[in-house]
Amino acid sequence: MIRQLARVLGAPYAGPLRRHLAGVLAYAVLQGLVFVLLVPVLRPLLRGDTDGAQPWLGVLAVVVLATAVAYWVQAQLGYRLGMALSRALHHRIGDHLAALPLGWFTPARVGRVARMSSTGVVDVMGVPAHLLQPVVTAYVSPAVVVLAMLFVDWRLAVAALITVPLIVLVFRWSARLLAATDVVVDTAGVEASNRIVEFAQQQAVLRAYGRTGEGFAQLDAALTEVDRANRRQLLKGGPGLVASALMVQLSVTVVIVAGVAVAVGTTVDAASLVALLVLTVRFAEPLVAAADLGAALRMARNSLDRMDELLRTPVLPEPSAASSFSSDGSIELDGVTFGYDDRRVLDGLSLTVPAHSMTALVGPSGSGKTTVVRLVARFFDTLEGTVRVGGRDVRDLTTEQLMAQISVVFQDVYLFDASITDNIRAGRAEATDDEVLEAARLARVDEIATRLPDGYDTMVGEGGARLSGGERQRISIARAILKNAPIVLLDEATAALDPDNEAAIGSALAALTADRTLLVIAHRLQTVRSADQIVVLDNGRIAETGTHDQLLAAGGRYAAFWSERTRASGWRLVSGAV
Repeated sequence: MIRQLARVLGAPYAGPLRRHLAGVLAYAVLQGLVFVLLVPVLRPLLRGDTDGAQPWLGVLAVVVLATAVAYWVQAQLGYRLGMALSRALHHRIGDHLAALPLGWFTPARVGRVARMSSTGVVDVMGVPAHLLQPVVTAYVSPAVVVLAMLFVDWRLAVAALITVPLIVLVFRWSARLLAATDVVVDTAGVEASNRIVEFAQQQAVLRAYGRTGEGFAQLDAALTEVDRANRRQLLKGGPGLVASALMVQLSVTVVIVAGVAVAVGTTVDAASLVALLVLTVRFAEPLVAAADLGAALRMARNSLDRMDELLRTPVLPEPSAASSFSSDGSIELDGVTFGYDDRRVLDGLSLTVPAHSMTALVGPSGSGKTTVVRLVARFFDTLEGTVRVGGRDVRDLTTEQLMAQISVVFQDVYLFDASITDNIRAGRAEATDDEVLEAARLARVDEIATRLPDGYDTMVGEGGARLSGGERQRISIARAILKNAPIVLLDEATAALDPDNEAAIGSALAALTADRTLLVIAHRLQTVRSADQIVVLDNGRIAETGTHDQLLAAGGRYAAFWSERTRASGWRLVSGAV
C-alpha cells in the first residue's frame, strides 16, 4: 500500500512519505521497547527488591520520553502529509481528468470521480494522518515484544509465535469477506450520489409533474440499495470481525496457559512469570487495534485503488514540446473512421473545409455531424484516418496549440457559477476589460446586462440557470468572440428560441464568423443557404456535397431536406370553428 500511495502522490511527495514512515517505525520500535522494559522493572519489584528496579526504572523513563518525542514527531509529519495529500490528490486527479478523452466521461464515471474526489480523498488523507501509525505499530511493536521474549523465556515466545500465523490467516479471511461486498457498496454509493445531484438539478421538472411530494422513485431506490448493500456487508463481514477479535484473545490465552505450565515446572519464578504475562497482554493490545482499524484501512485502500486506476487511464498523447506552427485556418478529415463503443459513427469520411469559408453539416440525427466537430477539436482520437487543422495532424499539436486555433460554440451551453464578465473572460483570461466589453457588445450581451440590477457583475448561477437559453447562448458566443481564434466550430441552437433572441444571436454569429473558418452543424435555413459548402452526412458517410443551388438542382437528399424545412417554416397556428 505504501508503494501504491507513493505512486499516486508522485515524486514530490516521496521524501515526506519516507520520513513519516521512518518516524512511525521509530515510534513502533520504541513502544515495543517500553513494553519489554516492563519485565526487568516488574521482576525485582515483585520480589520486593526496589533497589534492583531503580536502574531499570531510569532506563524505562528515558525510553518513554524518547517514545513520546517520536510519537509527536511522526504525528506532526503525518498531519502535514495528510494535508498535503489533499492538495496533491486533487491536483493530480484534476490534471489527469483534463487530459482524458471526453468519451471516457460516462455518467457512472463522473459520479465515481465525484465520490473519489470527496470521500475518497478524505479516506486516503487518513492513512498518514491517522491510520499508518496504529497499523504499523500493531505489527512492529508485537514483533519487538516476541523478540525480547526469546531472550527471557523462549518457550513463551514460541507459544506467542504459534498464534501469529493463525491471526494473520483470520485477519485476511475477514478482509476478504468484507472486500467481496466493497464493489457493491461503492457502486450503490455512486448511484445514490448521482441521483441526489439529479434530484437537486431537476427540481423544475419534478415540481412541474408533482413528483416532489411523493418522492423521486429513482432516488428512493438508490438510497434503499445503499442501505441493503451496507446491511449485506455487515452480515457477511460480521463473522470475520468476531473471529479476528477471538483469535487475538486466543493468543493471549495460549501464552497464559504456556506460562502456567512453565511455572508448574518450577523453572520460572512467580515474579518473572507475572512480568512475562504483563508483556503478553501488551503484545496483544496492538493486534486488537489492528482488527478495529481494518475497515478504515480497507476503505482507504479501495479509494487508493480507484485513484491509481484513474491515474493509469491512458490520456490523449501529444508532443512533449510545441514545435513551430503556422496555421492557414483550414480543416481536413482524411479517411476518418470513428465510433462509440461498438457503434460505428463515421466510416472512412474525407472532408476539406477551406480557410476563411463556411461549411454547413446537414443530415439526420446520428449521421455523425457532432462527431465531426468533436474530432476536429480532438475530444477523441480517430480509430483510422487523420484530422488536420491548419495543415497539421491534430495529434502532432499540443493541446495549447490546437485550442489556440479553435473556438467552440455548442448547442448545450454551460456557464460557470460566476458573473457575466467572468464567464466571458473564460474565453481569454488575459483580456482587458475593454476587450471583454467589446466582445459582449458584439454578441449583444450588453442588452442583457442593462436589464439586470448588477449588470455585468450579475451571478448567472450553476450552469447559467438564472438566464434564459438565448441569453446563455449569447454569453457563450461573446466568449468565443473574445478568444478570437481563426476557426469556429458551431452547433447552432436557435431553432427553439424566441424571435428576439434568434435575431440577437444571428447578429452575434455574424460578428463571430467574420474572416474566420466556420464549420457549423446547420439547423437554420438562412445558415444553410449562405454556406460556401454544404455537406450532407448519412450513416457516417458523405452523401452529397455542393452549394445550396447545386444540391437543389441535383434533387437528392438535400433537396428533400430543404423542401421539408421550407414547408415546416410556413406552419402557422390558426383559429378554427368548433
